[in-house]
Amino acid sequence: MRWFGFGFNAFGQIHASEKVIKDGRSDVTKEVKVIHPTELGKHVDTNGCCLQTSQIRASWSRRASLHLDGNSSMCLAGYGTGISNGPCGIPMEESHGCTDAHVNESYLTLVFVDRIECWNLQKEENTLSWSMEIKPPSESSAPKPPFYHPLSPQLKARSLALGAEHAILLTASGTVYTWGLGSHGQLGHGSLTSEEEPRAVEALWGMPMSCVATGGWHSVCLSDGGDLYVWGWNESGQLGLPSRGLRKALQQQSTQQAGPLCPAASTASPEGEKHEEVFISIQAFPALLDVTPSCEIKTASCGSRHTAAVTTTGDLYTWGWGEYGQLGHQMLISSDEPQCVEFFKEQQMRVVDVECGAWNTFAAVIKEDVA
Repeated sequence: MRWFGFGFNAFGQIHASEKVIKDGRSDVTKEVKVIHPTELGKHVDTNGCCLQTSQIRASWSRRASLHLDGNSSMCLAGYGTGISNGPCGIPMEESHGCTDAHVNESYLTLVFVDRIECWNLQKEENTLSWSMEIKPPSESSAPKPPFYHPLSPQLKARSLALGAEHAILLTASGTVYTWGLGSHGQLGHGSLTSEEEPRAVEALWGMPMSCVATGGWHSVCLSDGGDLYVWGWNESGQLGLPSRGLRKALQQQSTQQAGPLCPAASTASPEGEKHEEVFISIQAFPALLDVTPSCEIKTASCGSRHTAAVTTTGDLYTWGWGEYGQLGHQMLISSDEPQCVEFFKEQQMRVVDVECGAWNTFAAVIKEDVA
């Protein structure tokens, strides 16, 4: 399996900056916007053996690569890491045995079979902020590390996704709960109010879900049948629904390049009547998103203001804000309609997984079998 990245790269989280010689001095070039899907560099262990990247977790300035084969471990690339051989001064050996990770601008959280560790990335020296043993429910204690808040024991979590100021939880039974800030409709309860405790998304009640993801202020979930539901903020088209702001920006750009055009908000019927298109700025309850042509979605991920989804046939669709090339269409454009990333089809590659950073996207691919 190979991983490709595209989008925001100011800290080398997609590929490291190159040193060049200018006027006899060493200088560093930074490709801030990677608009062409670029294969990620290989990681090696202390013995010089190449590691296979199984999963990727990303934040705005960093990328965590998890190697789950053999003696599982994790490497960071991006801000504060130099090259991608060690996480901010944390020796790779410290992550041996980890099964998952979460990274943001301040902390790196490592998940092990028997414990959880949180490392401070704001300091140069190795700093373990806190750790917590994972015990069976009958032996559980009540530790109070930073940010720790126990949920109801009835909420048997399957996965958890964190937005800028809200959270979405998927239970073992496939029920979706959300809480946090609701000012952009990102909680999916039909209002713009906030919730201090997890609350079930009633519009999805009775439909088992298999995957949840959050962007900065929007949320998505995937049903067992491959249907994608979206809700929250749509200012940049990140829900895949018509965005007035985005359409106006594209219209102004087209007008500057090719002269006056007809208003994009109006469409003509065969009888010649004009119909105003309905634009959506905030979608406060889940809406079923149709991806054309009709297909089943396998998994989905959200950036700050863009979304990506992988179909069961191995195609990658992206939509939303694209000014750093994070949509993978090899152009710096945004879109409020899901569009297939043709690069992987042209290279006869099948996409099997996707992970969005705030302003970039990472896709796992395998070679497509050609009859």
